[in-house]
Amino acid sequence: MHEMSLMESVREIVEQTARGQGARHVVTVRLEIGALATVDPDALRFCFDVVMHESVAAGARLEIESIPGSGWCWDCSKPVTIAEGGMPCPRCGGFRLEVTAGTQMRVKDIDLGPEEEISTCA
Repeated sequence: MHEMSLMESVREIVEQTARGQGARHVVTVRLEIGALATVDPDALRFCFDVVMHESVAAGARLEIESIPGSGWCWDCSKPVTIAEGGMPCPRCGGFRLEVTAGTQMRVKDIDLGPEEEISTCA
């Protein structure tokens, strides 16, 4: 399950950010996950609780925002929404799609409590 190693990387980002801001506790971690990222959000939620157990984010809430996949169809020369990899163009049925968005996973922001919220540009 690669979600565990992904969440361990998120923990490093969260702890580094909290430490840099002098925070002792994290309230919320928000992730953006592309629809084409091959990441299981339910597995990430499980891993989040396990990995954050003895960290500054112990007991924190995880929020996941899904980012749609999109691409460019070389057959019909149009931008398209892509629901999952390997599918044909929803407009023309062609398979010459170039993915332009939706493969990313990033920490969108970290809520350190009522006084401050930190945005990351990862």
